Amino acid sequence: MNSLETIRHKIIVDWNELPEILFEWKNSDQKIVFTNGCFDIIHRGHIELLAKAADLGKKLIVGLNADDSVQRLKGPERPLQDEFSRAMIMASFGFVDLVVLFQQDTPLELISLIKPDVLVKGGDYKAEEIVGYDVVTNNNGQVVTINFVEGYSTTSIVNKMK
Repeated sequence: MNSLETIRHKIIVDWNELPEILFEWKNSDQKIVFTNGCFDIIHRGHIELLAKAADLGKKLIVGLNADDSVQRLKGPERPLQDEFSRAMIMASFGFVDLVVLFQQDTPLELISLIKPDVLVKGGDYKAEEIVGYDVVTNNNGQVVTINFVEGYSTTSIVNKMK
């Protein structure tokens, strides 16, 4: 498989593909880490969050808000990049094992399907308030917050461009 095929192979649109992948990973004791976001303009803060998340396990799954979901959350001017472009960028990172698109406003349904060993979000959340906290902790997993890199956010980048 060439590099571009490898990247595309990491992108999951049809959730029906997940159970087989998850079964294989879980049966070989691969600790699964999950995080999610819009990841509209990739910046240093994203890279540090993702790299630190990847270090918490063996497999990193990134839930990526689809375009409709981003618009509902961020407004009609967003996303700046379409979902396939954002997915390709995320999947190109060596420490990201899967990128799964989701249409919902929250990743709760996806988290319930994956049942990750570790759920990761940025440090602006309290663990107990993170979507999926109950699903993960009820399955003996842990919820981890990682501090943001000060001054790095897509919104701040967009505002500087105005």
